[in-house]
Amino acid sequence: MLVDKLSSDWQKALGLDKKYFAELAKFLDSEREKYSVYPKQEDLFKAFDYCDFKDVKVVILGQDPYHGPNQAMGLSFSVPRGEKIPPSLRNIYKELDSDLGISPALDGDLSPWAQQGVLLLNTSLSVRDGEPGSHSKGHWEEFSAQVLKSLSEQSEHLVFVLWGAHAQSHKDLLDAQKHLIIESVHPSPLSASRGFFGSKPFSKINKYLESTKQEAIDWRLEQLLF
Repeated sequence: MLVDKLSSDWQKALGLDKKYFAELAKFLDSEREKYSVYPKQEDLFKAFDYCDFKDVKVVILGQDPYHGPNQAMGLSFSVPRGEKIPPSLRNIYKELDSDLGISPALDGDLSPWAQQGVLLLNTSLSVRDGEPGSHSKGHWEEFSAQVLKSLSEQSEHLVFVLWGAHAQSHKDLLDAQKHLIIESVHPSPLSASRGFFGSKPFSKINKYLESTKQEAIDWRLEQLLF
């Protein structure tokens, strides 16, 4: 069953009805029969595999997976080693360099961030080949909303990173009194120069984590160079 792909820790925290997952699984099976769908089935909940619910410190919210072959890996903004780094991720690396002096990595695999409690969450966890937003209507919305709401209600002192209007449309699910919410325009080349560059999200995240007695995130990705 699709629900069993999520750890018991996440299942308990989210409390989603198994009927919902059954309907979602039926939809995904139907889509995969007719279209190429990304990411691979085994990578669907990859963001949740890297950190248990209780270990999440930061949520970076994306929209849906990359819609080209071999790009989507179940982590927002991330691509597997060896794949070309997408433009938005290149701009994220540029801002990381400007903010913390960390030189851009040669690969786009962000799993070292995920392993430290950075939940790289897309609001839709699947997409058809070449059709951005194709699974965003009425399929994943309930799931991603419950993830954000559960984290906000059950955790303390998280950082939610909302880049762009789509991510910011989920702000009402979050408790700004309990958590830090960081907002800016999206890192896409179409908007990055209008407020993403210079926003210093990475230093803001670490400053907040340290001020709440949590371990800062090591944003370096040098291990990807070898």
